[in-house]
Amino acid sequence: MTIKTNLQKIPGVGPSISEDFQEIEIKSVEDLKGENPEALYKKICDKAGQKVDRCVLYVCRSSVYFAENDNPDKDKLDWWKWKD
Repeated sequence: MTIKTNLQKIPGVGPSISEDFQEIEIKSVEDLKGENPEALYKKICDKAGQKVDRCVLYVCRSSVYFAENDNPDKDKLDWWKWKD
């Protein structure tokens, strides 16, 4: 069951990734603070029972950055800029 959250205020996070986060107990932007993006990605993959698209890892990286910075650099809010 999806609940209403503020996760979609994160650039690059739409309904699908918001739901992925909720399924791994990330219910708000604040829940992302201090999280390891690679660990979040692994949890999402484990929950899905398969390796999910690697772009989800990049969204995890940009989302944690967004959550941890009160005034994030706008250039760092594009998820594709967080590729390996």
